[in-house]
Amino acid sequence: MNILTASGIATEIKQHFEESLRQSVNEDEFIKESCTPLIQGGKRLRPMLFLLCAKYGKNFSPEKIMTLAVALELIHTASLVHDDILDNSKKRRGIETANSKYGAQVAVLIGDYLFAKAFQLVAKGGYGDEVKLILSNLVQNLCRGEIMQDLSLFHVPTISEYYTRINLKTAIFLSACCKLGGIVAGLKREEIDGLSFYGNSLGLAFQIVDDLLDFFGDEKVTGKSLGSDLKSGVITLPVIRTLKVSRDADILRQMITRRIMDRDEIHSAIKIVRVSDAFNYCRLRATAHIESARINLPQIKNSVKLALEQAADFVVMRNA
Repeated sequence: MNILTASGIATEIKQHFEESLRQSVNEDEFIKESCTPLIQGGKRLRPMLFLLCAKYGKNFSPEKIMTLAVALELIHTASLVHDDILDNSKKRRGIETANSKYGAQVAVLIGDYLFAKAFQLVAKGGYGDEVKLILSNLVQNLCRGEIMQDLSLFHVPTISEYYTRINLKTAIFLSACCKLGGIVAGLKREEIDGLSFYGNSLGLAFQIVDDLLDFFGDEKVTGKSLGSDLKSGVITLPVIRTLKVSRDADILRQMITRRIMDRDEIHSAIKIVRVSDAFNYCRLRATAHIESARINLPQIKNSVKLALEQAADFVVMRNA
């Protein structure tokens, strides 16, 4: 589901965003051919949050902010391209990944191009030093989170280590989108801080639900195979919880800490997680983060606040 369609953002703004996004990767034939499939589909959660938070301001101007919305989606796409290389993923959103289609070397350069394009757009947009600093810190934290994850593959993290990782990889990104929306809208600092905290809580919930879908999702809907994280050696909250409460914890631990898991072992591990209380446990944690997000929304412009609350509902109830 593309969340822009249910966000309360006007149709013409959505269309403007999609067209601007397409034009951003229209530089030459190979860039267009390789990047256009990568930017199609997806939830558009990051630009949607940015656009909604920008609408809090009295002088909302789609023309002024559209470039930054596109840049945020390009940064997200670039990070996914690099993630797919590290995970050796063959499909993303139901289509062939860049590394599967062109090889890892070219895919790295495609991801680098998307990062560079995003920062080029921001530089041309003249958004100021604070926006540039937030975006550079964002990419830095994405890299830190990926390094942390890569160094801990096939090792069971503590709850604290898990939260540090998902904060770096996901929550800080959503927080930055909301914060940037408040900044370009010219909001008061306390309002910007509230939006930033909302985005961070939303991001934690989003990643927990994403990790749940690796065990409880529908492959036809999610566009990727169940147990993808397990196969890659990424141990997430559903597994951490299962290892604490399951009578088969020792069996599960032996399977997931080996460097190679065959298909039968992945299916067995998924089954062990599914019969534990991991689903309810993780769902409760995600819901708690969503409630925290709601509480921290600034008390202005009711229509936009309602849309951000609906975005929170989408995050915790989504199936892809």
